Amino acid sequence: MFGSSDLYEMPINVQSPEHTQYLATNPSPSFVHVSRDSTEGKNDRVSINSQVGQGERRAEEVCTSPVEPYCNVPPIPFTVDEVDVEGSSYGGNFNREVGIYGQGGMLGDIEENRVFRSKKELMTCLSITSMRKKFQYKVFKSNTSFIVVRCVHPSCSWRVRANKLIESEYWMVTKHVDKHTCPTDFKTTRRRQATSWVVGECIKRRFINPGRVFRPRDVMDDMKQRYGVELSYSVAWRGRECAYENLRLGTPEQSYNLLPGYLHMLMQTNPGSVVNLEVTDGNKFQYLFIAFAASIQGFSYCRPVISIDATHLKGKYRGVLFTAVCHDANQQIFPLAIGVGDSENDAAWTWFLKRVKDVFGENPALVIVSDRHRSIRSAVEEAFPRAFHGICIYHLLNNLKTKFKSKNKELEQHYIAAAKAYNLQEFHVLFYTLCSAVPGAKEYLESVGLDRWTRSHAPCRRYNIMTTNISESFNAVLVKVRELPITAFVNEVRLLCQRWFQQR
Repeated sequence: MFGSSDLYEMPINVQSPEHTQYLATNPSPSFVHVSRDSTEGKNDRVSINSQVGQGERRAEEVCTSPVEPYCNVPPIPFTVDEVDVEGSSYGGNFNREVGIYGQGGMLGDIEENRVFRSKKELMTCLSITSMRKKFQYKVFKSNTSFIVVRCVHPSCSWRVRANKLIESEYWMVTKHVDKHTCPTDFKTTRRRQATSWVVGECIKRRFINPGRVFRPRDVMDDMKQRYGVELSYSVAWRGRECAYENLRLGTPEQSYNLLPGYLHMLMQTNPGSVVNLEVTDGNKFQYLFIAFAASIQGFSYCRPVISIDATHLKGKYRGVLFTAVCHDANQQIFPLAIGVGDSENDAAWTWFLKRVKDVFGENPALVIVSDRHRSIRSAVEEAFPRAFHGICIYHLLNNLKTKFKSKNKELEQHYIAAAKAYNLQEFHVLFYTLCSAVPGAKEYLESVGLDRWTRSHAPCRRYNIMTTNISESFNAVLVKVRELPITAFVNEVRLLCQRWFQQR
């Protein structure tokens, strides 16, 4: 479990048209088989572990049935505008927004016969217009079918009336008196309409790129420069949080709530992919595994050397990202699978590697390359008993330097040369030189196992993959998105992999 005991709720209606509309043009994983097993002394686990045409009805039943909540977070659908289907999930495609933004993404003004998708969108546009034109308004009359707003000055003639369209959620401006008769000295730099959610709408495009640092003071300066509005620090902070929630598919709790439905839609749009989601008997998120169809099909054309690694997620509930990658024929990073777990422990690594084995299989020529983490070693022995487990030579080099407290450059040169030697004769010459320079290194490296870190002693071909650089590079690409809530993070990984597969 992540972080605390009262985490997040996961019920969601995956049949919503918003989900269908969003992912209709977004090919992503779509593979599902569902199982629940209960063993005495163990947690109940619900799995979404899919294959095309197999378990489709059961998968849909589990995805659409609510999981017991951790807190009362209502399920929220995400729409096309919250996710940019052509690029990043940050900020969406602003040019497609009907009411608030006009062509080119510029803020539009209120005018007669203009249509808005909702009353909230209408009110947002009114607030933004009032800030841009430096006046304030108040709601004169409002109900479920119409709204009338006026300038706050009693003698001013400016007003707007909008009506809800019949049998629709859309609202249309039916009357607009765009003339202010209030005194010019009535205008102030503080605006009653500059609420936190309006500020969030104004600044959300500043966060299109993941990892963008935009402090509350920056929000205050930006609103002052663009709209001439002076904000308090608290309003600026809350506005920034609203922008985050808007672009990142809700709060962290709501993001976990969205995850089952999101995965279900992924399973409908990318046949052959594998998605596996497990929760405990307390309905708390435990593990997630995703392998895309392109990765599964392409692995048979890659060298059978898999590099695995883990890195920490930086969101509210933390967690660990597990990755399995290899090289394609062009020596480029080829993602195979990702996983999310609570921490880097024996159970999590074993679960992840067993899913990798189920999807990609095992053969005597397979090589697993990793660092020397104890949990990885025990997990590889259990999940891949016939595969050869090699060690990243740079991780071992760092261990060697730490143990013998040596910064000798000759130590590094002789060690790397010995590790990469192709034949035993060359290895023995280099290894003798290394051991002569560092007393005690011979016993230490032999205790690790010469076959695990040298190319000349390896029982299987490691080719040129002597390190975990490819998996660490893949993790480095995701460094800015690792702070996102879980559903937005998974969506970013999907977009990255799709872009790579399409370009290559």
